[in-house]
Amino acid sequence: MTIRAVVWDIDDTLWDYTGSDRAGALRHLAAEGLLDRFPSPEAALLRWRSVMEEQYARFEAGELTFEEQRRERARGFLGQPLTDAEADAWFDRYLAHRAGDHVPFPDVLPALDALTPGYRHGLLSNSGLRNQERKLLALGIRDRFEVLICSDEAGHAKPAPEAFWAVCAAMRLPPHAVAYVGDRPDIDAAGATAAGLHGIWLDRSPAPAPAGGPPHRITGLAALPALLAELGRRPAA
Repeated sequence: MTIRAVVWDIDDTLWDYTGSDRAGALRHLAAEGLLDRFPSPEAALLRWRSVMEEQYARFEAGELTFEEQRRERARGFLGQPLTDAEADAWFDRYLAHRAGDHVPFPDVLPALDALTPGYRHGLLSNSGLRNQERKLLALGIRDRFEVLICSDEAGHAKPAPEAFWAVCAAMRLPPHAVAYVGDRPDIDAAGATAAGLHGIWLDRSPAPAPAGGPPHRITGLAALPALLAELGRRPAA
């Protein structure tokens, strides 16, 4: 079963989004004088994350545009009826506190080098296209990927099979010729597998693999070339 391409998730797969978000949020809230509203920085981060997850779920469901979910996150965190301009300015100040944090994980460039030109490369993300284009340019890796498909343009978000099929169609490949690598066992690995791709869970945590998890799990990208070669030797189902 020949695998011809690897499609990648972006956030927390190619770079440390969670760590950057955490550090940037703390810097932002401190600069805005908001940390004193909470019993601890961890309590502030818990609120920040809760609001983000609530509004991002609305974006993934198609209820909000990418820009609208950012505005709703500002309004929800502050508990204030901000104008669009006020919400945009508040969120932009948060983004400024994350400037300079865009660095690929150490194993990303070696993995891309090892897999090129043997495999083609694409990207699929539950995010906004312009946002991810800017991020990939900041990471210095945009030119390593043929296509970038984002849920705001595709009209479908992972784990919907249509999202995975959209990136396969953009690369003119059938799903069985594509492997998908992401940090989420459900949205990424299981979703890709259900859509007919080879779903691979990149689990960077040191914890043992949970029972009943995706069949293809790696703890670092150094293991990816061997796994792809093994999958490519298996007969088609």
